[in-house]
Amino acid sequence: MPETSRPAAARTTRVHEPLTRDNTTLLLVDHQVGLFTGVRDITVQDLKHNVTGLAKAAALLGLPVVTTTTAASGMWGPLVPELSAVLPAGHKVVDRSSVNAWDDGRVREAVEATGRPKLVVAGISLEVCATFPALSATAAGYKTYVAVDACGTFWATKRETGLLRLQQAGVVVSDYSALMVEILADNADPIAGEVYGALDMPFATLVGQLAAAFGPDRA
Repeated sequence: MPETSRPAAARTTRVHEPLTRDNTTLLLVDHQVGLFTGVRDITVQDLKHNVTGLAKAAALLGLPVVTTTTAASGMWGPLVPELSAVLPAGHKVVDRSSVNAWDDGRVREAVEATGRPKLVVAGISLEVCATFPALSATAAGYKTYVAVDACGTFWATKRETGLLRLQQAGVVVSDYSALMVEILADNADPIAGEVYGALDMPFATLVGQLAAAFGPDRA
């Protein structure tokens, strides 16, 4: 059917507004030692690698990072030390009791205070700690993304249903490195090497070697 003969609603085009350093906030929910012990859909090693890479890249790109725990002094314990080690000095972690992190005013206000319309979320568990605030933020008007491989959960069905619920609500499902590379935007950026190094993707070393071999400073 020719474009001009389609109903107006069918001619509507969604405009993609990319994630940038100026429009995005990162929310990390409950990457705690106790919760890591139950994760079964991704290895503990890979989950630690991915969430720390996400946090490091976000810091390099200048994104505000909001971090929260649940009952850190009780059943779930503190953040995993690998994540704590890469958060900025003096970074405040909000410890809460609400199941949905968005229901805690301190978390919600910290996100709102950034004034940024896009929110990247990661958490344990995927179907609760990441999904619930992602749904709430979407309902509040944010364009929300979930970095699935920086999340974990306890069995396959919970992962599958969590992903379905996110997609049904219009939350964008992606991976930790793709989201940060979208924000980087230009491989000629002076911090590109640092960002790729922080993400620590398997091919990143080869990319660096190629750049060194064929760059303007080669012998």
